[in-house]
Amino acid sequence: MNTFVQRQWESSVLPSLSELVGIPAVSPAFDADWEANGHLDAVVEHVRGWIDARGITGAGIEVVRLPGRSPLLLVDVPATEGASEETALLYGHLDKQPPVGGWSEGLGPWTPVVRDGRLYGRGAVDDGYSGYAAITAIEALRSHGGAHPRCVLLLETGEESGSPDLPAYLEHLGERLGRVGLVVCLDSGGGDYDRLWLTTSLRGMVQLNVTVRVLDAGQHSGAASGLVPDSFRVARQLLDRLEDSATGEIRLPELNVRIPENRVAEARAGVEAAPGLVRESIELPEGMRMISDDEAELALNNWWRPTLSVIGADGLPHPSEAGNVLRPHTTLDLSFRLPPTADPQRALDAVRTALETDVPYGASVEFGHAEAGQGFNAPEPAEWLNEALDAAGTEVFGNDWRTMGLGGSIPFMGLLHDNYPDAQFVVTGALGPGSNAHVPDESLHLDYAAKVTSAVAYVLDAHARR
Repeated sequence: MNTFVQRQWESSVLPSLSELVGIPAVSPAFDADWEANGHLDAVVEHVRGWIDARGITGAGIEVVRLPGRSPLLLVDVPATEGASEETALLYGHLDKQPPVGGWSEGLGPWTPVVRDGRLYGRGAVDDGYSGYAAITAIEALRSHGGAHPRCVLLLETGEESGSPDLPAYLEHLGERLGRVGLVVCLDSGGGDYDRLWLTTSLRGMVQLNVTVRVLDAGQHSGAASGLVPDSFRVARQLLDRLEDSATGEIRLPELNVRIPENRVAEARAGVEAAPGLVRESIELPEGMRMISDDEAELALNNWWRPTLSVIGADGLPHPSEAGNVLRPHTTLDLSFRLPPTADPQRALDAVRTALETDVPYGASVEFGHAEAGQGFNAPEPAEWLNEALDAAGTEVFGNDWRTMGLGGSIPFMGLLHDNYPDAQFVVTGALGPGSNAHVPDESLHLDYAAKVTSAVAYVLDAHARR
């Protein structure tokens, strides 16, 4: 079966996935004219056409469109005879991050290039390959006498925007999905390419745009300074309510949780199995140090502890254009990563309250765009799933599988866990060292992606037979 998967990747998946890379299907949050531009429709149609050409007996393929929402591709493959009556829901997304500059010579976001065993281009690993992997896993089972439950492949086009449309689609499709017993998400990855990694936790998120205003219009700094506080200084005081600037510790209790003991043990086991798992995941400038020398603590910082990043600003002119002016306002985009089990709405409410209560000097605080995304903490794997993962580890990777948390977010996983609390979750994928998701030189490790595909087949077969 592994040979079949490898051949399918070389002969069928890679050519079609390369064409997919060439479609500039930027997520709606980064393309206000996405509907008119039609790129999201184009990627959906491209993948739909590839799946349709596979000729999978009994498969239903549908593009689902709710008014005003980005399209969703739904593929419904009936179970093999005698398989479990539960549904296996396989998830991925087709929308992409913006292209950004700085790609290496010969590479570009919309130019697919295969080099040194990797496919380069935006959306190759995040997450264009996922639908191809899911369908190829099903084909491999059918071609080699394997079994699989009813499989529903759901490919959305808004994940990079925080999946704002997915709850509506999940409600719309709820009855059609049936009794979901297994969720396979291929939008994740691991710490190396030597073994299969399962993601057991994902952080939630809160993002908030806040403006601190001290004047209606700018004033000459010589005339106003010392009389009116600088808006950035007021903003800095407000941020001190949220974060200890010396340590990065988030001060609001609503954004903190007690880290479960099994996740602490998992962090220590992960860095022991793959030294550099966290420390080497980020390339630092010469002389720069990470926050801690303890790699397990770094893992917990990234996987479970809340953090604040200022990801955008307005009201500050470029230095070359800055005059001696006391500016009327400072606007900051605040991005919080939350512990997987924190309540994101409660966290957002707490941040708002901290920022708008008793503002220094009576400055006004105005809120703009805000969003809150749920985290995910996976249930313990069932015995049948453990056995399937053990077999995949040995027979596909030649290594034991491992678990880890991720510092990023996939809000849909938390939503699915709430909707299907008894389901088993396999959150995995081909993201690994050098994948460069969201930044220049994004790439997919082709051999590893094929192995992940085979691992999915093992899991589906085990779920069907349990």
